[in-house]
Amino acid sequence: MQRASPSPARSYDVASPHRADLAEIFNQDRNSPARHRQILETSRQEHTRIREEAERVLQEARLKEERDRVLEQRRKEEERIKTEQELAAERVRLNELKAKKIEIPPLLPDPEPPKPAPKPTPPAAVPPANKVDEPKPTSVLNGAGPFGSTAPTAQPSSGLFSAKAPPAPTPSPSPPVPAVAPAAKPANSVLGIGGLLNGTSQTNGTAGTTGAVPAAPPVAPTALAVPTIDRYTVIHKNLKGLRKMMAEQAKTNRALKERMGDMRRELRKCIGQLSAGAPGVNRSQQTKITNLLREALANQVQSQLIDPSDYVFEPRQPVEGAARNEPALPSLFIYLLNIFSKGAISQFINEASARPETADPVGVCVAATISEPDFLWRGKSMIDILLAKFRIVCPVLFGYRGSEKTEQGRARLGWWKDSGRWIGEQQHMDRMTGLGAGFAAISLRKFAASKKQNPYPARHYWTAMARIVNTPAVEISNTQCIVLKAMIENYEGKFIDAYGSAAVVALRTALVEFPARAPTKGAAVHSLEVLATLLKKNTGLTLG
Repeated sequence: MQRASPSPARSYDVASPHRADLAEIFNQDRNSPARHRQILETSRQEHTRIREEAERVLQEARLKEERDRVLEQRRKEEERIKTEQELAAERVRLNELKAKKIEIPPLLPDPEPPKPAPKPTPPAAVPPANKVDEPKPTSVLNGAGPFGSTAPTAQPSSGLFSAKAPPAPTPSPSPPVPAVAPAAKPANSVLGIGGLLNGTSQTNGTAGTTGAVPAAPPVAPTALAVPTIDRYTVIHKNLKGLRKMMAEQAKTNRALKERMGDMRRELRKCIGQLSAGAPGVNRSQQTKITNLLREALANQVQSQLIDPSDYVFEPRQPVEGAARNEPALPSLFIYLLNIFSKGAISQFINEASARPETADPVGVCVAATISEPDFLWRGKSMIDILLAKFRIVCPVLFGYRGSEKTEQGRARLGWWKDSGRWIGEQQHMDRMTGLGAGFAAISLRKFAASKKQNPYPARHYWTAMARIVNTPAVEISNTQCIVLKAMIENYEGKFIDAYGSAAVVALRTALVEFPARAPTKGAAVHSLEVLATLLKKNTGLTLG
């Protein structure tokens, strides 16, 4: 094998420096002053170029920032102007609404009933035509208090209450009408209720046995009728004046100011702690309330004495054997009765509206406290203070009615205002539910086994129900239906205990016949029919 010849030598290409650079390096005058000046000039020019470029960029950045700032300021000003324009437009519309007045026409008076032709009688038997009999205290059932009477209105021709219960009062005074002698009433009603509605004395709302009621003697027509006086609103106004008077007394009587504030807070606390299913706690709170009222009655802090006549429904005369016949009572006592009544109403609205069963312990406390013998004035309780508040917050219990679609109608139905605006419909119905249950809790209490006097017997419950179910069909409102349902639900047993078979017929009228007459079948009307079905299912009581 022949030896291989060596490979040719590998050549490496090495990049040679640029001739200009080499020339520069090996140039003999690279360190000469002229060369240095040339390099410095070149550097200066480059530096100047870079600085000018930097200044230009900086100037552009500043201009951009200024432009953005101006644009942002313009945007804010545009938004401000837009907001001010909208506000100005809204104020213009508000001023137009305030300036706009709608004249509400007055209600037409009820038509006068036909005047019966007077029968000829001997001159000696006819009283003088210009003589007006003094108004006598009448039953609450006829819709008039002891201070006035109202003209009758049209009522349904059939039903439990139509044959007996005269119509409920209207808020406005009735026009003068000739007085007509009442027709003779039968011994018993078509339902065999006895003296329930004809003025017979009753015990705990149970009718007694009565004989025939004699016909009233004929009375000559008189020229004028006594105008209606809404006494409960007068009492409510007097209670507002009492609060102002107590504030004035507190300014000069430091002991009264301190004790009155403590008693007021303690009363509210005790009422707020009343609850269903806690009889021991409720009795304890009731005892505290009674002690506070006794302390006020003892006038230990020397409050001013005032006339209680301004806070009762009808005038009272001294009664033999009564604990308190004096013409004046301590103002602190009546003031605390007002606080106690206000607290009970608030408890009905705030608690019983959602849970109607919670109204019962409050009703027990109210009836037991107000009926205390020490708290009676001239033989009767001061429950008129509580009823005056009921009259303001739930007028339908006293026969008032109206349309829920008008301002005037809502005011007559007790629709509440919050900050000058009507509350919502659901909130209104909740209030009426609590108040209806509270009214039943107070008026359906049993006092048969108690030595105390019932401050508000069951006949007032019957009266309130009659006023609602006797409403003409065209005037039936949802508010009436809600109050009526709340009055009956959970209290039908107490109502039947008080009136027996008459109560069953009354329930049929309220839960079957009354909703059937309603012109519109809304949820409130339907709730009465549902309650009748539930009573049949839960208790076996058949009403339909």
